[in-house]
Amino acid sequence: MKFTVNQDLCIGCEACEGICPEIFEVPNDVSKVKLNPVPETLQANALAAEEGCPVSAISHEQ
Repeated sequence: MKFTVNQDLCIGCEACEGICPEIFEVPNDVSKVKLNPVPETLQANALAAEEGCPVSAISHEQ
């Protein structure tokens, strides 16, 4: 599973990093994906981070 962060939508709230710091980081006030594709063991947390994004900036594809 591959995740992306829409840089234009991201508000840098760090919710994704708080939920799944193994995959998301927020340098310079904009989130980015640290590891793609996301290992199966971390996919549930990455999906939770996607769901928890207040501006729906995170998306994924299989």
